[in-house]
Amino acid sequence: MKVIKNYLYNAGYQILVMLVPLITTPYVNRVLGAYGIGMNTFTNTTIQYFILGGSLGISIYGNRQIAYVRDNQRQLTKTFLEIQIVKTIGILVSTALFFLYLFEFARYKEYMLLQGINLIAAAFDISWFFQGLENFKITVVRNMIVKIISTILIFVFVRTSSDTGTYIFILAMSILLGNLTLWPYLKGTLVKVSISELSPWIHIVPSLALLLPQVALQIYQILNRTILGVFISTNASGFYFDADTIIKIALSLITSIGTVMLPHAANEFIKGNKDKINNYMYLSSDITSALAIAFSFGIAAISFKLAPVFFGKEFLPVGGAMFIEAPVIYLAGISGVLGTQYLLPTNQLKKYTVSIMVGAVASICLNLILIPAWGLNGAMVATVSSEASVLVYQLVVLAKSNQLKIGHLFDGFFKYFIAGMVMFIIVFSIDRYTKNGVIELIVEIIVGAIVYLTMVVILKTNIYCEVRKFLNKRVIKEK
Repeated sequence: MKVIKNYLYNAGYQILVMLVPLITTPYVNRVLGAYGIGMNTFTNTTIQYFILGGSLGISIYGNRQIAYVRDNQRQLTKTFLEIQIVKTIGILVSTALFFLYLFEFARYKEYMLLQGINLIAAAFDISWFFQGLENFKITVVRNMIVKIISTILIFVFVRTSSDTGTYIFILAMSILLGNLTLWPYLKGTLVKVSISELSPWIHIVPSLALLLPQVALQIYQILNRTILGVFISTNASGFYFDADTIIKIALSLITSIGTVMLPHAANEFIKGNKDKINNYMYLSSDITSALAIAFSFGIAAISFKLAPVFFGKEFLPVGGAMFIEAPVIYLAGISGVLGTQYLLPTNQLKKYTVSIMVGAVASICLNLILIPAWGLNGAMVATVSSEASVLVYQLVVLAKSNQLKIGHLFDGFFKYFIAGMVMFIIVFSIDRYTKNGVIELIVEIIVGAIVYLTMVVILKTNIYCEVRKFLNKRVIKEK
């Protein structure tokens, strides 16, 4: 029940995350234009490298370690303080390197300085602690309030194309203030411990081990934006960001399952309940397939209309980019199940790291080849290929080790695929023969949802059968 509640909290927040861009993006894109959006994308991508280096893999490592010791309050306190000390030192070193970069090498210094607020914010981010405790309510409520306030501020203060700096400042300050609001909730959770009891240095090596896959993940997820900005234009980087934002919005609802399951699976692993972990995996895989295939085919079907209606006519290239990138929702969804919900909680860091490294190498090679040849579309092909390489590697190593029944992970795939394909054909046909407009777009989304759900029922997919069983049990209990 706790897992379901945490997922609902997290999914609720992800729905808000989806709604905020739906409200702000059309406005911001039209006000700032392709140049302003591209500038924010390029400079924010750059600051993320410094944040990543300074955070030392703490977001995943800290989450897992807190899950391991959460039943012992004294050990919990020690672990939190030790990890936070390591993170603070890492951010301080990264900040010094950032200022060296800013004054010696950086382009767009004014915007980069504003993005530097994000680096300060990272030092105060302790969301990993509450996630390890499986207390998602605190982080979700905090994030919801921050999102709402920042949305209001954007509409009030971002009014012209010269307000790019203001837009960056609002986004960065909202993250900083949001992170600061978590600290008062530590009271009552931690106990007093002596400084002499703390051994922060024992966490450096294992956290650095988790930094490597995060660096690799960052490379194959955002390197293409950097390459586009350097070799093509900041506008192209902005187009990529917009397309990727829509894909990631859909993906966030799916990956929230993994965010909730990581500490839960880690705690079950410590207790030796491997069968429970495997059963969670098969269920998560089926839910992920049902959602991811629907989103992948759905976004692909409406992408060419969605781009001009949602972003504006200046952003027409975003439509083709979304169409190409749509499969990432499924590929990243399943690899997230295998990586975040299985390999990391069961302490199989090497396999997880190598899988991410495979994706990073594929991304670097393909981006350098495809971006000069195909520009924006080349970056999208590279993104899809990189995600596919990660998933294939994870499946191969897990199949060889016989830890999971790989076939069980894809029990319902073909039924969901058929449902998605039927939906795509119908919606894409409507899309081609209707004009670009908000009403037409809404109609297509509604038709797509009805068609997909109808096919799920007709094909009697796993998720349909489980829901029917659950409802039948409820009816019997009520009688």
